[in-house]
Amino acid sequence: MCSEGKSDDTSYAAMEAEPSASSLKQAVILNDAGTVDMVSEDAKQKIIKESYLRFETQDLDKTYSDIKKIVLQNKGIIQSDNANKSYNTITRHLTIRIPTNTFQTTIDSISKQVAYFDTKSISARDVTEEFIDLEARLNAKKTLEKRYLELLVKANNVKDMLEIERELSNIREEIEAKQGRLKYLENQVSLSTINIEFYKQTAETGITTSYGKKMWNALGSGFDGLSVFFLGILYIWPFIIIVIIVFFVLKRWINKKSKK
Repeated sequence: MCSEGKSDDTSYAAMEAEPSASSLKQAVILNDAGTVDMVSEDAKQKIIKESYLRFETQDLDKTYSDIKKIVLQNKGIIQSDNANKSYNTITRHLTIRIPTNTFQTTIDSISKQVAYFDTKSISARDVTEEFIDLEARLNAKKTLEKRYLELLVKANNVKDMLEIERELSNIREEIEAKQGRLKYLENQVSLSTINIEFYKQTAETGITTSYGKKMWNALGSGFDGLSVFFLGILYIWPFIIIVIIVFFVLKRWINKKSKK
């Protein structure tokens, strides 16, 4: 690209090939010298844990208070709290973020307060391989960025400088994207998510309507029906006239035939 010669072009072009994690035990990482190191990955697995609980309760406020107490005891937070009401059911939905090391303890403590679950599901997703792969690719991109910065210093014309800066911009965007994904995964791994939905059945009665009100409604409905009837006649008046004409013509023809 620039005046440093073919050997420089080959070295930084070769570095653009991104490594991938072939297993959970190894990650390919480029060091600062541009050589490849095989790094053993013995750290604990990266697991994203989630749970969904749904059950009926007779006291919404007490159930919420009990859950809140359990969450605080396990150093978690209630991330969202929503309530809604249908015809005969009041439902409350909580989204809880809890440290992964107290995830199961929290589930067990809540379960002790519930006689029967409509739904109880727990899932664990292993993202260790994705985590290792992202770290390897991020290190490769940072090494590539460093190499392009060195080439930028050595560039001796505007064209080369602009091309290198364009490549640097693309690399930095990829670095930021991978850093954001790593940060998201780290958050999901360190804090597990528990979605809880509990509800209470309510007995509601319809609104009683007085007899006078019913009569007034009936009169109104009758008037509306009559209006619709007359409007319908106005819409079909040509057909009514044709039917009347045909009737009189047939009647006259029948009368003439009878006289003969």
